[in-house]
Amino acid sequence: MSQPPAISPADVIEVRPDEGFDEARVAAHLRGKLPGSERPLTVRQFAGGHANLTYQLRFGEGDDAIEYVLRRPPLGPVAPGSHDMSREHRVLSVLWKAFPLAPRSFLFCDDPAILGAPFFVMERRRGVVVRGAIPPEFGSGNDADANRKLAQVVVDVLAEFHAVEPAKAELGDLGRPDGFLERQVKGWTERFERAKVDAFPLAEELQRWLLDNLPASPAPTLLHNDWRLDNMAVAADDPGRCVAVYDWDMCTRGDPLCDLGTVLGVWYDPDEIPASLNPMPTLAPGFLRRAEAAQRYGEQSGRDLSQLPYYLVFGTFKMAVVLQQIYFRFHQGQTRDARFAGMGEGAKALFRLAGARRP
Repeated sequence: MSQPPAISPADVIEVRPDEGFDEARVAAHLRGKLPGSERPLTVRQFAGGHANLTYQLRFGEGDDAIEYVLRRPPLGPVAPGSHDMSREHRVLSVLWKAFPLAPRSFLFCDDPAILGAPFFVMERRRGVVVRGAIPPEFGSGNDADANRKLAQVVVDVLAEFHAVEPAKAELGDLGRPDGFLERQVKGWTERFERAKVDAFPLAEELQRWLLDNLPASPAPTLLHNDWRLDNMAVAADDPGRCVAVYDWDMCTRGDPLCDLGTVLGVWYDPDEIPASLNPMPTLAPGFLRRAEAAQRYGEQSGRDLSQLPYYLVFGTFKMAVVLQQIYFRFHQGQTRDARFAGMGEGAKALFRLAGARRP
């Protein structure tokens, strides 16, 4: 196993007070199960992300320390079928063989006595995660060539992933592809109903529209189900080279255009107002416009995109529900993370955008 460089302060923070766990108990559980795990453990937390909690496990000190990543569900009740650590571990324990950009998972634990929730431990990948703003190493948004590479890598890696044969990835029995899209629409509708804080008629109208206008799905592929730029890491010296794809807890087999609709749902064009959670800097000069991104995916995948407007609405609706679920946990006092206070209004903005994007 290669040894990682020293901790980058931009990657991790001290563990938030309400998101900590018994580090000694976790260290004892892992001891002897992972290379290097007999050394003293230091835990820090990855600052990004808004749902699953992710921690850096560092065994030992100095340049020969060995690092891993621990993933667990968010605090408080979670929607059925979401934040599934068992599924994510199963996928990541084998997907790396056919899709090397997926980090390898080494260990899964479902004993609540260890950490209080199921968790898994995977390899640590080093790279740059680009969220709302393009970082200085890529020109702070002023380098049109770098911006275009960031846009292209999102589309290119998605097409590459959708070309993976599920059976070759040892995931040929994952999920239930038949009827996938309809179940997805109904499932996200139910999640919104459980996370509602107040009435929002447009969301209910969108639910009916999505069910009334279901298209026929193309042949199924492996799906990530939350494809976005901030779920990827790119090389520090090349924004066009992906080094890792993260957040596989909803991976399954089904309609590949759901992945495309998810990422295009947060791919804002200049005439659109980004919602409060904008994980992609799509308005930066040189970044592909949404139609250009869709065309690039169509060319690389060979898929018919004539029904893509439907998937764009669904992807936008789904992201609105994600924000609503996050806000609901904050509203219920299940998390005190101040970043979540405005996500209720962000969800409403995305519902309005989904309505405006209907063909």
